[in-house]
Amino acid sequence: MPIIPPKNAILQRDKQTYAIVPRIPGGLLLRDHLQSISRVVDKYDIPIVKITSGQRIALVGIEEKDLDAIYRDLDMDPGRASELCLHYVQSCPGTEVCKFGIQDSLGFGILIETTLANIELPAKLKIGVSGCQFCCAESFVRDIGLVGKKNGWTVIFGGHSGNRPRIGDIIGTDLAKEDALELLRRCIDYYCTNGRKKERASRFIERIGVELFKQAVI
Repeated sequence: MPIIPPKNAILQRDKQTYAIVPRIPGGLLLRDHLQSISRVVDKYDIPIVKITSGQRIALVGIEEKDLDAIYRDLDMDPGRASELCLHYVQSCPGTEVCKFGIQDSLGFGILIETTLANIELPAKLKIGVSGCQFCCAESFVRDIGLVGKKNGWTVIFGGHSGNRPRIGDIIGTDLAKEDALELLRRCIDYYCTNGRKKERASRFIERIGVELFKQAVI
């Protein structure tokens, strides 16, 4: 019989221990988060702590009996890493600290993650929010990307960085934050209605065509 992992836990290669990835919106770690993670690692003797590509921290090598207690001690929302939903929003520092930042990618990324955290989707979804055209949040190879420019936000859909990489298509440009968020919602609504189960955004846009998609969401 296959092992069914507990909710919000990822079974590891040894088939005995688990990993968890607490949700860290925008990759912004608060001081309390760092202190909680440090205490939990010591208390439960967690052997591996790994920064992920999605700007999260994976705690690896956890025994099943400790999972609930660890989440209570962390006092952080669980991150979802295998379900068909939003996995993370990757954000660069933007105008908060970066001298090149043009738009507030960090604040916008946190807002997007908070807004979309519990939406069920056809497949896993990864979002990149970059505060300038250097695109440090890899926006063109995420399922959905946003890039900040002088006149507003560019919205991108259908990127992918896996074994069949794809540069996403630009769906809207020069958008105010509220308009960019509304366009993002329309893109996701159409994808949820018409996407096939486990069909990533890149494969979806290849199947239906970008022009049809634009007509539906713009």
